[in-house]
Amino acid sequence: MSNDYRANGPWDESEVVWDDTERLDLGSLLVTAIPGVDVQVQVDENTGAVALVTLATPDSGVQIQVFAAPKSGGLWDDARKQITASINSSNGLVEEAQGVFGPELRAQVPGEQGLQPACFVGIEGPRWFMRAVFLGNAARPGEAATILQNAVRGLVVIRGNEAMPVGNALTLTLPTSQEQEVEAEQESPLLPPERGPELTEIR
Repeated sequence: MSNDYRANGPWDESEVVWDDTERLDLGSLLVTAIPGVDVQVQVDENTGAVALVTLATPDSGVQIQVFAAPKSGGLWDDARKQITASINSSNGLVEEAQGVFGPELRAQVPGEQGLQPACFVGIEGPRWFMRAVFLGNAARPGEAATILQNAVRGLVVIRGNEAMPVGNALTLTLPTSQEQEVEAEQESPLLPPERGPELTEIR
C-alpha cells in the first residue's frame, strides 16, 4: 500500500532523524510537543495500562490507538466496513470521504447529548496501523482539524521487532519522569462513551 498519505507523518521510528525535538514518551508512541495541544491518557482501571491517548484542544480532540498489522497492510479497508456497520446498527450516520490521510469516515455517533460528530481515520505504517478519531470541531475540515492533523503527523510509532498477532494494540505506558505533564482522564465532554482497546469497537 502506498505511503503517500504518510509522506509528512506520522512516522515510524526507522524514518526519524533523532535530534533534540521534545517528545513525550508513551512507550510505543512518542508525541511531539505542540503548543496549545494537550496530551490526555485513558487508563484501564483493571490493568493500569494506557488504553487510549487523546490529543486535545479546547474545542476538539483526536483519540489515538496503534495496533500490530501485517506487512501487506489492508487493515483500514476491513476496519472501515466494520465501523460503518457498527455505526449504522447504533442508529448513527456515516459516509466515506477522501481526507488528508486517505479514505475516512465522517460520522454522527450516538452520545449522551444526541448525535455527535466524529471522523474516523486509518493510517498504515510498517507493520503497524494507527486509528485516529477526530471529535468536536476537528471532526470536519477546517482550522480545528488542521491543528490536530498536524499533531498526528508529529507522532512516532515504536513498533519493535517482536511478533504480534494482527490487530493487537501496541503497549502504551505512562512516562516515568513526565507523569505530571500527562493529564490522566477517564471522561471528557468531547469524547463519545468509553472505547475499549479492540480495533473496531464502537459503543
